[in-house]
Amino acid sequence: MKNKKPVFFIVLLVAVAMAYLAAFGLQIGSFKIKGAPDIRFGIDIRGGVEAAFQAANLDRKPTPRELEAARSVIETRLDNKNILDRDVTIDKQNGYIIVRFPWKSDEKNFDPDNAIAELGETALLTFRDDDKNILVEGSHISNSAPELDKQTNQYVVSLTFDEKGTKLFADATAKLVGKNISIYMDDTLIQTAVVNESIPSGKAQISGHFTYDSAKALSDKINSGALPFSLITKNHNTISPTLGSGALDVMLEAGILAFAIICLLLMGYYRVPGVVACISLLIQTSGQILALSIPQMTLTLPGIAGVILSIGMGVDANVIVSERINEEIRSGKTVRSAISAGFKGAFSSVFDGNITVLIVGVILMIFGSGALLSFAYSLLTGIFFNFVAGVTASRLMIRSLSEYDALRKPSLYTCFSRRRTL
Repeated sequence: MKNKKPVFFIVLLVAVAMAYLAAFGLQIGSFKIKGAPDIRFGIDIRGGVEAAFQAANLDRKPTPRELEAARSVIETRLDNKNILDRDVTIDKQNGYIIVRFPWKSDEKNFDPDNAIAELGETALLTFRDDDKNILVEGSHISNSAPELDKQTNQYVVSLTFDEKGTKLFADATAKLVGKNISIYMDDTLIQTAVVNESIPSGKAQISGHFTYDSAKALSDKINSGALPFSLITKNHNTISPTLGSGALDVMLEAGILAFAIICLLLMGYYRVPGVVACISLLIQTSGQILALSIPQMTLTLPGIAGVILSIGMGVDANVIVSERINEEIRSGKTVRSAISAGFKGAFSSVFDGNITVLIVGVILMIFGSGALLSFAYSLLTGIFFNFVAGVTASRLMIRSLSEYDALRKPSLYTCFSRRRTL
């Protein structure tokens, strides 16, 4: 774009739009963008539910291996729902699975039964013939996913069995060629398909008049039904927030006040680069809030620490850039040359600082769990938006502003520092 003057206003418009969406969200008909009011907070901030599950219709105590398998399934379900602040433990002696997780963001009645329903069906998935004889249990399915059949151009549900499931399914399909095989969740029929041929490969497809959404819904149900046994809730209770119900409001007020003070200091000290820094920080903060609210990632107290740390890194990046521009102007360069040299000189410092934290964040995401994942996620999204806003958006805005005659005075790009460059 040869005329760079409009760029500042385009970026400013994007920043205002992001800030509005982050603060209030947006709903048009069934389309909704979730904002800060819809963030799902962790147990430490908003409380949650603790539920103890035990095996149903099992005439013996579950083995430790079966309990571990059930725990793994429940953890996977919680992870798929982006519920990072969760704790799933097993009581091998009594055969219990104890689950602790936070309330949903839109929970108003704080009803534990509704909250537990979010875990999905805790029923046993089975494949049966027309006489309802169980042929294969869902615990032998290693994966299910929606796929587009390129020959028919229709969506199907793919199934992949483990070693034992492959043999059981091969034997079952060999006996049922031309007949039905049905999928049950406990005694509820969820799908029936006709067996066209014996399937010894351990991979199968369920065809039908699926859309992508219906195929995904069925595959999700199959994946979530891979429990080794049905579960019933033994007891449940609510968990009070560790920090108290008023802590969130206090943190929010403190955060807004701190952000306002930082912006005033940046604008007063660095002038034009300070104004640009405030807009880039607004983009970064809004982006982080949307990255938490839209996918409903759980925000815990460590997660808030990650957001604050990221904003601090954003302030640091803008200060480095502003100082470099100030130094270049004081060395005698023009405003445009100083801006280019300032960003070029500051990039290595900003990049080194962020890439180090990025590596730490990735390690925490891979090996961390629970509230630590919330911290790592906040940190990683903060680094991403720091590069987008603190480096790219800031560069675009300040170059655009320097195109205006009234904003070409070098004094508008120098700070009030009393330091002398020798």
